[in-house]
Amino acid sequence: MYDVTIIGAGVAGIFLAHELMAQGQTVLLIDAGKSLEQRTKNEAYLGFGGLGKSEGKYNYSAGFGGELAEKLGTETTLRLMQQVDDVLCRYGADEAGTYSTSNPELAAQARAAGLDTIETTVRHLGTGLSERILQRFEAALQKEVTFRYETLIERIEKQPHGFQLTTARETFLSQRVVFATGRSGTDWMQTQLRMLGLTQDKTRLDLGIRIELKETAFRTLLQDTFETKLAYASTAGTAVTYCMNPKGRIIRKHQEGLVMPDGQNFREQASGTTNLNFTLFLPRYFATLAEANQFAASVIGRINQGTDRIVVQRLEDLRAACPTSSTDLAENKIRPTLEATAGHLMEEVPETDITVLLEFLNRLELLLETPISPDTLLYGMDGKFYAPVLSTSRVFETDINGLYAIGDCSGVTHSLSQAAASGLYLGQHLTQKTAVLRE
Repeated sequence: MYDVTIIGAGVAGIFLAHELMAQGQTVLLIDAGKSLEQRTKNEAYLGFGGLGKSEGKYNYSAGFGGELAEKLGTETTLRLMQQVDDVLCRYGADEAGTYSTSNPELAAQARAAGLDTIETTVRHLGTGLSERILQRFEAALQKEVTFRYETLIERIEKQPHGFQLTTARETFLSQRVVFATGRSGTDWMQTQLRMLGLTQDKTRLDLGIRIELKETAFRTLLQDTFETKLAYASTAGTAVTYCMNPKGRIIRKHQEGLVMPDGQNFREQASGTTNLNFTLFLPRYFATLAEANQFAASVIGRINQGTDRIVVQRLEDLRAACPTSSTDLAENKIRPTLEATAGHLMEEVPETDITVLLEFLNRLELLLETPISPDTLLYGMDGKFYAPVLSTSRVFETDINGLYAIGDCSGVTHSLSQAAASGLYLGQHLTQKTAVLRE
């Protein structure tokens, strides 16, 4: 019998396994995907490291990226994030320096313009370094942890002294079981929760328009940092800038069967660009996951038209309520870094998002103290997807004793740093609990 079985080898799962391993626990780590070496570019979410294999951007902040601070407190959350960074640096993360978005003078200027700044310390690893760190991480775990890749658990049954987990080939016994399947494992997890008699709560969905403008427009804001994070408290909810990429480009991302505009850091390219891009996300909440997915499909899916179509419009045209033509786009002074279809966002994006976007841009012009170029490009539509919230205790235990949910699959965390921190926190709790039992 294993002390702990972790289902999901993403960031939350591997940080939990790392903490348990260090304390001598017997751990089984199961993932539907492949080992890091065998993962392909198309397997963005499954397999060792999960989404951490992408650009590896760790935002160390209690203010966004999830509600971990609401569960554990700000001081504990920040302490855990420091521990996350310490572990990453043990495997080579210090090759990439950190930067801070903190700027008191900018914060005051933003407030005067009707915006707020969000402060965070960032360690942005990039895809190459992130993969090298995960290789070392996986090698360390393999010395002590039992792995089962490309394995799907068919049933989890509560036993008098633990759990029985059944796969197509094997049956395992474990004192405790931890869900760490991330957003990608939502459908599988819902099935298992139903069989266990557990239900999930509301689901969050963020939709946003990706903005591309000249990098020089933001230089006054980015003199002391690589990026800034801005929030606008609109009547429809608080909209937040996300994934700011100075000198970066826009690429297509494929998720949930949809195609969306996404930002790529200049470090991931052969050469940088003269543009800057970011998404302005507006959150929405739905009673069920099905409702959230249906809404996303009704918006982004309609834009895609069954292909990889993304629509782009010039800011001047949006403000004038007229479509952008392919000729307008060809003559635009800001050259698009993504090949997209010229069109009219008002015909393809919910009116609420257009209203919030224009209000935000008006306030951004006040902050920049200069008009935003009419040639600024607006791409529809980006999306961030979340797992439904699952009711858990302060230590991430569900209503079933010994069954836990951490990371993004819990609905509590929405970022690499908070997911990893939740894994560390549970690991520390379980090892302390085991020590008391053994005494």
